[in-house]
Amino acid sequence: MGKLEGKVAVITGATSGMALAGARLFVDEGAHVFISGRRKDALDEAVNLIGRNVTGVQGDSANLEDLDRLFETVRQEKGTVDVLWASAGMGEQGRLGEITEEQFDAAFSLNARGTLFTVQKALPLFNDGGSIFMTGSNASLRGYPGWSVYAASKAVLPAYARVWVSELRDRRIRVNVLTPGQVATPVLEKVMDAQMKAQFESVIPRREMGRPEEIASVALFLASDDSSYVNGMELVVDGGTTVI
Repeated sequence: MGKLEGKVAVITGATSGMALAGARLFVDEGAHVFISGRRKDALDEAVNLIGRNVTGVQGDSANLEDLDRLFETVRQEKGTVDVLWASAGMGEQGRLGEITEEQFDAAFSLNARGTLFTVQKALPLFNDGGSIFMTGSNASLRGYPGWSVYAASKAVLPAYARVWVSELRDRRIRVNVLTPGQVATPVLEKVMDAQMKAQFESVIPRREMGRPEEIASVALFLASDDSSYVNGMELVVDGGTTVI
């Protein structure tokens, strides 16, 4: 029996990278997974790749009507939710003095506002004893030049978790933050040249970027009863980058 046998999981922003790897692993462990993404072609490709026990719902997690449609689909097909991984996020580089209103609004609209409303709109369907976790970033823990807006938009997530643990204690719903470091996702690899890759890997103790599957295995831990005593925590999975 899998660690998520009979569970219903929702993963936003799951058309590639870490969240897609997590969706595949969750299905392998017995869950039915609802995934969302903005691009229909990418969403269809992800659903085909997962192959079974998956429902794709096109939508932007920064759009509240799209979130309503996502959770209405969950309600109609399964009725309840056991696991929510709010993973949809974005970031754009910009140094102080060059940051635009559009960059600020886009990052906070999705990473901070979208994450909050994803969780809030899932709650009416949530089974007591379930697990909620959000994707953070170790950019919020270190001072990477050019990433202040992205870092700030991710820094709010541990604050959410700490408050929501208190608010959801009677329902025994756990809330955590999964904070990865540099991971070789398709999105990153598209924009990363050899120099950027070498710079990233130079700060990782093992001198090698993380793989999406490595993050997925930690997501499974947070989704399953293996983490039943982990609550309100930011779990940093960055190969030790932030401790040296």
